[in-house]
Amino acid sequence: MNTTIRVTLLLGAALCFAAPAQAQYFGRNSVQYSTFKFKVLKTQHFDVYFYDKEADAATQAARMAERWYTRLSTVLRHQLSSRQPLILYSDHPDFEQTNVLGESPGEGTGGVTESLKRRIILPMGSSLWETDHVIGHELTHAFQYDITGVGRSNMGAGLNRVPLWFIEGMAEYMSLGPVDPNTTMWMRDAVRRGELPKFRDLDSPRYFPYRWGQSFWAYLGGTYGDDIVGALLRSAGRTGNVIGALEVMTHRPADSIVAEWHRALTEATEPVAVATGIQLPTDRAHVQQARQQPVTTAGARLVVSPGPQSHYNIAPAVSPDGKRMVYMSDAGLFSIDMYLADAETGHTIRTLVSSTRDPHLESMQFINSAGAWDATGTRFVFGAVVTGHPALRIVKGTNGDLVKEIKFSALGEIFNPTWSPDGKQIAFSSQVGGVTDLFTYDLENGKLTRLTDDLFADLEPAWSPDGKSIAFSTDRFETSIDSLTYGQYQLALIDVSGGAPGQITRLPYFKGAKHINPQWSPDGKSVYFIGDPGGISNVFRISLTDGAITQITNVFSGVSGITSLSPALSVAQKAPRAVFSVYTGGGYSIQSIDNLDATVGTQVTQLPPSAKELPPLEREEGIVAVIGDPTTGLVDQNTLPVESSIRKYRPALSLDFIAQPNLAVAADRFGTYVGGGITLYWSDMLGDHNLVTMAQVNGRIGDFAALVGYQNRRRRLNWSVGAQQIPYINGYYANGFDASGNYVEVIERFKQTSREVVGVMAYPFNRSFRLEASASAQQISYSDEIQKIGYDINRGGAVIYDSTIHNPVPAALGLGGATLAFVRDNSFFGATGPIVGDRWRVEADPTFGTLNFVTGLLDYRKYVMPMRPFTLAGRFLGIGRFGKDGDDPRMYPMYIGYPSLIRGYDMGSFSPNECPSNTPTCPVFDDLFGSRIAVASLELRFPPFGILHAGGGYYGILPVDAAIFYDAGVAWTSTEGAQVFGTRGGRPLYRSAGVSFRMNLLGFAIGQMDVVHPFNRPQKDWMVRFSLTQAY
Repeated sequence: MNTTIRVTLLLGAALCFAAPAQAQYFGRNSVQYSTFKFKVLKTQHFDVYFYDKEADAATQAARMAERWYTRLSTVLRHQLSSRQPLILYSDHPDFEQTNVLGESPGEGTGGVTESLKRRIILPMGSSLWETDHVIGHELTHAFQYDITGVGRSNMGAGLNRVPLWFIEGMAEYMSLGPVDPNTTMWMRDAVRRGELPKFRDLDSPRYFPYRWGQSFWAYLGGTYGDDIVGALLRSAGRTGNVIGALEVMTHRPADSIVAEWHRALTEATEPVAVATGIQLPTDRAHVQQARQQPVTTAGARLVVSPGPQSHYNIAPAVSPDGKRMVYMSDAGLFSIDMYLADAETGHTIRTLVSSTRDPHLESMQFINSAGAWDATGTRFVFGAVVTGHPALRIVKGTNGDLVKEIKFSALGEIFNPTWSPDGKQIAFSSQVGGVTDLFTYDLENGKLTRLTDDLFADLEPAWSPDGKSIAFSTDRFETSIDSLTYGQYQLALIDVSGGAPGQITRLPYFKGAKHINPQWSPDGKSVYFIGDPGGISNVFRISLTDGAITQITNVFSGVSGITSLSPALSVAQKAPRAVFSVYTGGGYSIQSIDNLDATVGTQVTQLPPSAKELPPLEREEGIVAVIGDPTTGLVDQNTLPVESSIRKYRPALSLDFIAQPNLAVAADRFGTYVGGGITLYWSDMLGDHNLVTMAQVNGRIGDFAALVGYQNRRRRLNWSVGAQQIPYINGYYANGFDASGNYVEVIERFKQTSREVVGVMAYPFNRSFRLEASASAQQISYSDEIQKIGYDINRGGAVIYDSTIHNPVPAALGLGGATLAFVRDNSFFGATGPIVGDRWRVEADPTFGTLNFVTGLLDYRKYVMPMRPFTLAGRFLGIGRFGKDGDDPRMYPMYIGYPSLIRGYDMGSFSPNECPSNTPTCPVFDDLFGSRIAVASLELRFPPFGILHAGGGYYGILPVDAAIFYDAGVAWTSTEGAQVFGTRGGRPLYRSAGVSFRMNLLGFAIGQMDVVHPFNRPQKDWMVRFSLTQAY
């Protein structure tokens, strides 16, 4: 027990000094590729943190934030209790380097509001509208925290129990309102498939909380008035009981409200189905058929289906001859990968590019971008993020081999590259300083040319067949910077021929509709695009001869990528084929029109209002009026602080939170003790500087434990320093009678006190590979005291003596140490452990001073998936202490019987009858300890419920993994060798085999049950053991 406590305390202290995911044993890296020099712009309610290259965009973001403050404080009837921090990054790769959060935000994260300091952190969007929406969304979270008290006290404990659909859905409804074609598309698709969730199902991962939560809040606000939003937040945020709060507010059972919501969604969908020629299912058989049959449009053919797993098949790019296509998909389970497929059959030819195989490739921009073929069909280019920088990656169109990689350190992100017809240049849109503009890059001379340079969004370029112009989508024609009103995206041509360089021509358009993803016809006389007049995204064609616009598709759901602005259409340049992605079945299919030349097109389909607006359609103005008013709360640009009043950011530590303090009083045979402890966590606003302090007392001043650790994460090289004093106490108690007949108690108290100072550094080369180093100085002192108390039993137990003897103890140890480690982690996790990839660690730890030895460590782990969903996992671990003091008994030996090493040999499983009675030793147990160990394991892992199709998704109804395993290992010393290494009479090789079951316990721990047979324990057959152990 004492050993367990000692190991736990030392490990806990070490982790206090370690940077998250940096100086830990394994884990991916959060890399600060750049050092940001932040400034602070103070407005009436906000402290806006930004750096120079995004200054212009940050000014507009500050105006957006103040306007949103006025809107939300009006609707929610609340003023924030303190100034609101707003931390801005100019693009997503910069945002992924933030230190405010405990780990790097994923590519799909548009912003975060954390609860400790109520900080809003976000990257600038590709357009002013996108940035505005995210600020509104995240500021709603700030109001949620402030209203319920999250981050200030335990008042917000109720909000922590509120489901995500409530929190995220409210933020979407408050920032977008009920008019949202993207969310209505999701709802229509669910109605067609008969998959509308019951109230309890809204918590399920099957129902995306942003879309479904927004829809339900739109129904509540439209039915009961938008005042219910703030009232329900206050009630449910206080109690955590959403159902109870809802029923009190509405005087209706929650299930009845949901049933009425379902009915409203169905009624809103019916006229859309009529307009698009879709028959909604009327009975269970038709519902089942609808679930199995993806929605298609007249004249198009299904090429890639989302399947029963609702895969995302997106960003298609068809080759010039129309025979092949590249698209991105999550079919690989762990990431969005790029696939090469037959455009006729949809058959996957090969994986073209995979981020799981290349640790340098951090993003393929799958949300906002698609790749493109050159005119010869031999090269394929796509935008990427490589080691923190945007890049163009050119690969062979046959096998994905890298041809060329061009990094742009001055740019932020690269979207939608397009080749010039002669293959000498590539045009693309790029986010720079928080705005998105058009660029061209000359492959021969390396010249980068900026075509546009303003605050408007210029997206999705497509080079014309004659090479004279580039078509693109832009919001420039109807967007006002002064009033921050945002026009719809329309199509334009920019001249790149040299005759009128940079001249922009507006193309014909639908009023009030989006126009994105332009694609040229092979003859250059027409431009195809995705538009949404009436609310449903479809493919349209503009004739450049007469300006006529005709409709090519009439899809029930929508031609779409992941977002409403994602590219979803590709037209072959030497064949009459177009491919496009369609939202259907909860995922995305890819469909093909095989003969565009024969597609005449039709007049624009007239759609009902419910195609873009969530029910109920008749509602009080409420949020709609607030969002629709651009002037209320808007700060004039001229009233913002001038440059001289913007100050440089100066870090200052403030308290984040206090770990639950504890106080205990105990009385036993050792006496009466008072103990308690407290831990405080501090950081600065940007998370660059972190401090942890801990103090704990255990009854005596000499038993005081303390720790202080400081961590600096401002630059790529992360470092930490710390100091600690930790006492470890063992006790022994005996009683009896002495020779005089007096009753005597003997209490022995042995204490080991460790005092240590340590410094740690970690340098990440990329997200998978890092160098770690540390240095420490430690003193370990000992004390051993025996207290004897004698009682006269003839005088009522009166104390006749009480003496304390201090026994001789070993001299204090003075140890110095250093560590050097190389760590790679390119593994991808399932619910209980890694299931694909690899990770390894090589480490050397010299120790010097009173004891002198070197510890070496090699830990290699590999995970392959020969057939989904089976993972073959292997691990080899070797640790050894070498040198003259490597076997010193003052150093606790290593043990190979832990459930994480060799199963079936844990300490609690041994019984006395396994040890010989005629000797004080127990070989079967003792041989598990040594100063050197080697362990190997092999597992076949699989999700049992997923295999049995018990529930949806990879894991089915429960996040459980099963594994058939074989473990083997040996522990030895410098004087006692191991049989496996050829030492006659040496230590044996311990082996076990069996089956393990692991379950994710709500994210807090991994529970493991082993049914194991330990081969080296003849008195044991099959055993069942339980532990909290993450899979290796």
